[in-house]
Amino acid sequence: FFVHLRYMSSFGNKKLELFDMGAGASEPTADENIQLASRMNDQELIDAGKSTMHQTDQAIERSKQVVAQTIEQGTQTAATLKGQTEQMGRIVNDLDTIHFSIKKASQLVKEIGRQVATDKCIMLFLFLVVCGVVAIIIVKIVNPHNKSIGDIPGLAPPASTSRRLLRFTGS
Repeated sequence: FFVHLRYMSSFGNKKLELFDMGAGASEPTADENIQLASRMNDQELIDAGKSTMHQTDQAIERSKQVVAQTIEQGTQTAATLKGQTEQMGRIVNDLDTIHFSIKKASQLVKEIGRQVATDKCIMLFLFLVVCGVVAIIIVKIVNPHNKSIGDIPGLAPPASTSRRLLRFTGS
């Protein structure tokens, strides 16, 4: 507590105080500490030195505890950060998978759209063919002797009005 350390600076002959116990407003100044120390006997100085060393040892122990706590918190933070980094890696992989899936789905939707358009075109042509066949059938039924339209394959020729029944006699 009555320790007064001074360090000679290489900047001119100025003294630089590194550590001065008692330089506070309510505590004695360095000069007062020196005067007080000069009035003490050897045993009192030894006791004061031991007291200061004890206080310093306690401060060092507290500092060691703070350092240990800081290291523990740093270790926990590093472990948490590692876990979060791994989690972010998994999230990035999941996002890549989702992006790939969306891209594939878009391609499938385009392909299905083309197939639907093709199917509609085919259905339109089939409808036109069916309409044409129906129109030809109607024209043949309405006017069976119209020679401008040829016979439709697979359609029986118009029935004649004079039909005969054939009888088969077996031997």
